[in-house]
Amino acid sequence: MADPAPRIPWVMILAAGAAAIAVLASIYLLQPKPPAETETETASANAPVGCVLSPGKQIGGPIDLIDESGAAVTQKHFNEGMSLVYFGYTFCPDVCPTTLNAVADALDKLGPAAARVRPVFITVDPKRDTPAVVKQYAAAFGPAITGLTGTPEQIAQVARAYRVYYAEHRTGPGPNDYSMDHSSILYLMGPDGAFIAPIRADQSGDEMAASLKKLMG
Repeated sequence: MADPAPRIPWVMILAAGAAAIAVLASIYLLQPKPPAETETETASANAPVGCVLSPGKQIGGPIDLIDESGAAVTQKHFNEGMSLVYFGYTFCPDVCPTTLNAVADALDKLGPAAARVRPVFITVDPKRDTPAVVKQYAAAFGPAITGLTGTPEQIAQVARAYRVYYAEHRTGPGPNDYSMDHSSILYLMGPDGAFIAPIRADQSGDEMAASLKKLMG
């Protein structure tokens, strides 16, 4: 008669089962998780558009912001001509000042035709960019550039309308230790607030002036 199979103590069975569960749990926890719904919606709403902008896209909308003197600004303030809209912030170390310098240079190159287009700088950093700050900043690039700010909610609304991406990037523990990531593009808008065409922000003043001449007719 064969010897009966040795019995495995139940304690060892439970221990093996617990070890298996621990391994499976570890594998599960290491799997990449889908983003939360709110994060997905925010990313979609603020998704950068860049070169995909084209005439006919739903770009722009009613403007409800604050000008350099603290007064309310709406679309009716821009109905007399074209607008060249740029989103940035005054603490921007490179892209924003380079772009606005090119805009100022392009206006000089356009000569009398420059009166037909109003350059507008809209901050994406309303916490720091008060009306007085955007006034001083815009004036540094010439008297033609209008600086606009608003509440965080107003900025978020206009940014969504123009499909502008922006996000705070922390650089330290202090309240002002941050920079702003943002898309960089110029929007040429018609007197009725309709989107005409994107203007590349990395162009020189001469190139920008040539682009504007073609689009202004």
